[in-house]
Amino acid sequence: NYIMKNYILLFSLIGLFISCADTKPCDVATNGFGPFEGQTVFMGSDSTIDVLKEIDAAWTNRDYDALKALISDGGEFIFSDGSVVTTGEEFAAKVEEDYQESLEKKQEWGWNIDYAFAVHAKGSDDPKATNQNGEWVNAQFTGQDAVYVEWYQIVDGKLVAWNSTKRPLTPEE
Repeated sequence: NYIMKNYILLFSLIGLFISCADTKPCDVATNGFGPFEGQTVFMGSDSTIDVLKEIDAAWTNRDYDALKALISDGGEFIFSDGSVVTTGEEFAAKVEEDYQESLEKKQEWGWNIDYAFAVHAKGSDDPKATNQNGEWVNAQFTGQDAVYVEWYQIVDGKLVAWNSTKRPLTPEE
């Protein structure tokens, strides 16, 4: 009877440890809020960051077929110079235009990713809350002439909205 009680206790403890190890963290709100009533901002996923990395690699290598495959037509994509495009084809053409301009100015083509993180908003019942679709990546890039801060809305592995802002490098950068 003593041995049986110890086995029961041992298996209960093993079951407890296994069940604790298998639990995943809850979707815990960060300190953010969204622009729509009831929205809260949560941390996003690594898979969304992976899509950003795919976009960045295609852009860096000027692999326009890969880049277009990662962009949803009908989106809104705003470049730091104010240009707005709505399709993968237009996006790739603008990237090539910027590349050719960098060659004319004898500027190096390329940049470093300084950081990237993914977030997503949820909780609003407002039908206008399209920012709840997919996840958003915020990333900063440092190039030869400037620092770029960008937001990427990624839904089902594709870019559906994007905007870029640019500021000159400081002497410390």
